[in-house]
Amino acid sequence: MAGSEYMVPGFRSAAAAAGLKKHGGLDLGLIVSDEPAGAAGVFTTNRVRAAPVVLSQEHIIRGEARAILANAGCANACTGTPGLEDARKTADAAGKALGVQPEEVLVASTGVIGARLDVDGITGALPGLVAGLSEEDLPRVAEAVMTTDSFPKLSRFDGSAGGRPYRIVGIAKGAGMIMPDMATMLSFVLTDAGISSLDLKKSVIQAADATFNRITVDGDTSTNDTVFALASGRAGTGGIAGKDLAGFREGLCRVMEELAVMIVRDGEGATRVVHVLVQGAGTAEEASQAARTVANSNLVKTAVCGRDPNWGRIMAALGRSGVSMEEGSVDIRINDVEIVENGLGKGAQAEKAAAAVMAGEETIHLTIHLHQGEHEDRVTTCDLTQEYVAINADYRT
Repeated sequence: MAGSEYMVPGFRSAAAAAGLKKHGGLDLGLIVSDEPAGAAGVFTTNRVRAAPVVLSQEHIIRGEARAILANAGCANACTGTPGLEDARKTADAAGKALGVQPEEVLVASTGVIGARLDVDGITGALPGLVAGLSEEDLPRVAEAVMTTDSFPKLSRFDGSAGGRPYRIVGIAKGAGMIMPDMATMLSFVLTDAGISSLDLKKSVIQAADATFNRITVDGDTSTNDTVFALASGRAGTGGIAGKDLAGFREGLCRVMEELAVMIVRDGEGATRVVHVLVQGAGTAEEASQAARTVANSNLVKTAVCGRDPNWGRIMAALGRSGVSMEEGSVDIRINDVEIVENGLGKGAQAEKAAAAVMAGEETIHLTIHLHQGEHEDRVTTCDLTQEYVAINADYRT
């Protein structure tokens, strides 16, 4: 993976092995802005919030940041006051090593919940990280924050504003404990576009809601979910506004959507990505609720694993979703194959054709029409396999 593809002017990165992962490898990443960068963040809504979430929420209020320090191997969650002090110590140490204020350092962690952070390991690795900062090292940071991920996740968008080019690059980690509500999910997005902190914050919130908030692997929301966005302004675009701001938001959404789908594709043990689209709902809220209920149904997900177009499971999930519906009005399609019309199955031939689609395609489009109104929503999920159980049964052992 060529690091030059993911260079963003004004930012340098480095990664190191600090001994935090039980099986070794890169586990500590540092991203640094050469100048104060506009900063925005979106965090988990889980009432159990990890120490790095609490600290970074304090630091990001300023709307500016100089660095992101992220580790894998330890979530630093459910560690009480000592855990918060550990997070603070790492931010202090990073600030000192970089010659910036500790409040300018954002921190993120992922890994086992309930364990104390190895502060000495992190602070001991910082001098080497700072010395190794490079414009081309962002892919190694993406690798460093992986836990059960099978591949590093990066996405890039090149746009222009005021006749000047700019770039948006995002990295993410996540494969299990995924149903962000703003998972164990972390994502860091960098851009050299000139954008105000307020517009950046609004843009990140909107993009996260349209992308990361529309995926699920297992229905679990993490204690550590964090999305950071930093804008260096190096592109010389000035303050993006109007059509240029709309174009920036479209590019940001494209990057985050690509990362979100990568997370689902890399879902622990997953073999299929499933885009669940609910149409014809009575309200926007009911469209979302119906899509989420179907996408999180273990019976639906295991049917996908078995390449079985078992539409009865889909109907049952809709029936318990709490949305307004009439059984006799529901249509269901798998890709281009209609398997249910007006609440009744289309027969063995239709199911055979749908099964062939499920067996042959890695991406499946499950479309449900309720015929209750004009609203629609979507959630992207994956199948549930025996490998998911194996990974999570052995996660700590």
